[in-house]
Amino acid sequence: MTLTDTQLRELAAEGAAKLADASAADVLRWAVDSGLRLAVAGSMQDTVLVHLASTVLPGVDVLFLDTGYHFAETLQTRDRVAASYRVHLRTITPRQTVAEQDADHGVALHERDPDLCCALRKTQPLDEVLDEYDAWATGLRRVESESRSNTAVVSFDERRDKIKLAPLAAWTDEEVAAYIEKHGLISNPLLAQGYPSIGCGPCTRRVAAGADARSGRWAGTDKTECGIHL
Repeated sequence: MTLTDTQLRELAAEGAAKLADASAADVLRWAVDSGLRLAVAGSMQDTVLVHLASTVLPGVDVLFLDTGYHFAETLQTRDRVAASYRVHLRTITPRQTVAEQDADHGVALHERDPDLCCALRKTQPLDEVLDEYDAWATGLRRVESESRSNTAVVSFDERRDKIKLAPLAAWTDEEVAAYIEKHGLISNPLLAQGYPSIGCGPCTRRVAAGADARSGRWAGTDKTECGIHL
């Protein structure tokens, strides 16, 4: 059954009230039990949310946004997840290849207008594919940055008219590490090489020990988010 925007809003409000302190698994089970067409966004940094979703809803759709600028290690992590976890991994690509974008907007758009580059290569493709779903789950956590400190476990995504889940919102770095160790999860090798927050290759730098984990993203600019969560 296709739910209307009004029904999704009401369901999101119900979930927000009911699940504020629920476990991550229970948040995902609520979405499944509510009959929502659910997708999980997987950046292939760590694979905690993807693994957890695979235990609650085996075969769940996992959306990986292939911007054309990813590190080789990120693509390798995606391929390992597709082969090892009980998920249906979908690689989502932008309307244009990098070469086509360069022809229309000039080479290295990310250096001159990173917001537009992110919009074309990440936000727009996600917007389009989410038309197929009622809800999507993201690995956002409150401890990651000030801009994410108020992340709700369940909310209504006004941009896309979908329910948005952040099952790991309240998790600490220690809880993430413990889950990874307990389940022997696949992780992006770059995490052990000084990249605590991993995005596209041209816009991600190593971070000094003890520095803000996201300070290597768009270093030297005032940009802090790609736009997916704005």
